[in-house]
Amino acid sequence: METSRRKRSQSGSGSGSGGERATEDEADSSTLTVGDSRRSNDLTDARACPVEHQVDHTIQYDAPQLPGRCYDPDTSAPISFYISSLEELKSWQPFLQDEHFNKAVIPLAPRQPPMQCNRPRTLVCHDMAGGYLNDRFIQGMHEENPFVFYHWLYIDIFVYFSHHMVTIPPVCWTNAAHKHGVAILGTFITEWKDGARICETFLENEESFRALADKLVLITHCFQFDGWLVNIENELSTNAVKNVPDFLSYFRTKMQQAVPHSLVIWYDSVLESGHLEWQNELNEHNKVFFDSCDGIFLNYNWTEKHLQRMALMMEGRHADIYVGVDVFGRGDVVGGEFTTNLSLELIRKYNFSAAIFAPGWVYETLGKENFCQNQHKFWNLLTGYLPSHSICTLPFATSFCQGFGMNLYRNGKVEVTGSWLNLSAQEIQPLFVDQQLDPANGCVKTHGCSEDAWSGGCCLVVKGLIPANRSSVSVRLFSLQVQSPPRVFVAFVYKVEDDTKVVVSPELMTCPTSQCNSDTTSAVNVLKPLSLPGDNALVQKFIQNSAPWNPEGWTTCFYLLELTDCILRDIFVVITRLTKDEQDVRFRCRIGEIKILDAAKLNVEQKAVENLTVFDILWRKIPGATDQLYLSATLQWTYPPNTASCFKIYCRGLSYHKNQNVTDFEPICVGQTNANLYRVVNLQLHNARAGKPARVEFLIQPLTLAGFTLPQSACGRLTLNYTQPPGISNTQ
Repeated sequence: METSRRKRSQSGSGSGSGGERATEDEADSSTLTVGDSRRSNDLTDARACPVEHQVDHTIQYDAPQLPGRCYDPDTSAPISFYISSLEELKSWQPFLQDEHFNKAVIPLAPRQPPMQCNRPRTLVCHDMAGGYLNDRFIQGMHEENPFVFYHWLYIDIFVYFSHHMVTIPPVCWTNAAHKHGVAILGTFITEWKDGARICETFLENEESFRALADKLVLITHCFQFDGWLVNIENELSTNAVKNVPDFLSYFRTKMQQAVPHSLVIWYDSVLESGHLEWQNELNEHNKVFFDSCDGIFLNYNWTEKHLQRMALMMEGRHADIYVGVDVFGRGDVVGGEFTTNLSLELIRKYNFSAAIFAPGWVYETLGKENFCQNQHKFWNLLTGYLPSHSICTLPFATSFCQGFGMNLYRNGKVEVTGSWLNLSAQEIQPLFVDQQLDPANGCVKTHGCSEDAWSGGCCLVVKGLIPANRSSVSVRLFSLQVQSPPRVFVAFVYKVEDDTKVVVSPELMTCPTSQCNSDTTSAVNVLKPLSLPGDNALVQKFIQNSAPWNPEGWTTCFYLLELTDCILRDIFVVITRLTKDEQDVRFRCRIGEIKILDAAKLNVEQKAVENLTVFDILWRKIPGATDQLYLSATLQWTYPPNTASCFKIYCRGLSYHKNQNVTDFEPICVGQTNANLYRVVNLQLHNARAGKPARVEFLIQPLTLAGFTLPQSACGRLTLNYTQPPGISNTQ
């Protein structure tokens, strides 16, 4: 039994298990200003949060379990899921738990050039050990040596592949891909005898294939990804195969109506005759399928002759032909493993797109402990054949977090100890180009590092050599194509290792708006901004907005650029020697954060977290010397969409958390989410004594798109007062 009440508020209500859940569209009209000198970022100051929800709850140990498809049966943590059968697909409807936890909340970011251009594209097909591994945990998990992908600026499409009939991309992958402007596709697959039976059923007639297509469209729209790879790898009857082109055409049309930028791509397997016979090329036997959708993913055993024939045959749509490359190098292939670049070289020679299958080979076969080094080596061999993309929006902010870490940092300080993995927390990744110049000009290499961070779990290591005849070297980290505001504020955080006598600074390249499409270097201007003093009003406002601010061990720099009618083009980092002696200088530094902001928007109006509720409450108790009580529950709130980069979840009233003792008044960070809901799992609480309720308090703190912390008056606050039921001792 639960009751709810409010303190210091006149609207909305908290709720217990089974209570009414908030919707995303609800929002209060009041606004708050970031940078207000009266604001408080002290989470221990209860006076700073004017709205508090109170929920009274009686502990029940026999509460019904949550749906197994949506929640891990052991922990009740929300998980991503797949669909295994035609019957399950037909009966699927978007339940509330599915729609919310599994729905990607980060929209597809714009980038240049767009997908619609005719430039050859790069598709990555992620196939690893059957799929839905640790990436199925929507809110992340403990992981010491995870697989992650971070070369997003080099690819156009990411396919999440498994051998389940309907592979829905785990939401963490969709969020990470969308943040970088990469379209992400699920997989619809049928295989062998079981697949043939499925195809005979859904391809029986127009009504049946339209019903299946409609359901796949609904799934795409519900979970906010971008399309499908259709992979039919079984024989088809004459009746079934004649319906495939109409199925694909209808499917593509409906997808475009629901998700205008969507893609439906066909895999090279079945022929127009219905026979299963991989062609390794586009030809007269499979072109009917290609003509009915957005592209074809070719099988892997092609030769240069196949590419030559296609080049002569095709008058257009070269970019819609994705030539498959199996990184495992199975069968008769041009290149694989660390010779995958040979395949890419030939594909680009004939101006086709590439589909890189299973690049997780470096993780699966070469050892988890060596993953980062091998991942860097593998992609560094390919980048010469992978056209990169430009970021097109401000604010631009990244701490280079790759979605995992040894600890979780916030502005220079460890916020949560212990290894973690959550790809939704990945921030914008750089180009990772090794500039191995000639000895006279030095060299610069970059890679991610989880041993230290400014915020999140990783920083960017920049290392190399400044030769004796040069005063500095530089490396390009990002390509931009953004209309510059009149005044650009730049924040830059770094540290130098081993007391090397160098200084590190950002460098921006711009061009006049009228010449933004020009490839000539004469149109480009290199800007080396002068730093602002620490007492500058803009700097002070930035630091106040970023609290808590703990720069110990890091160097923080701030700059202001005044520009007129310019396009921001590139972000470089320049490493400059401090000594005048003519000797080579080896350096290694860590870049903690780069932010490019409109100086006029350092004060940002933000709405408060509203309608904070709690539901799906589960309790468990482990008898013994400690008689520990554990709570799992879902928190949900409303907040204007696309205005927060994430929400931090804090808790006060824990007895113990992640191998550390805590105090009753100390707020502990227990999670982070991009969505408007979060499930706390197995929080260790104090026991409720007979006749005396215990309490646990939750705080939801939004961070802006620029990464600023919102004042505590914008936080959501909910207190759960829990008691033992009558007649139950606290030692049960």
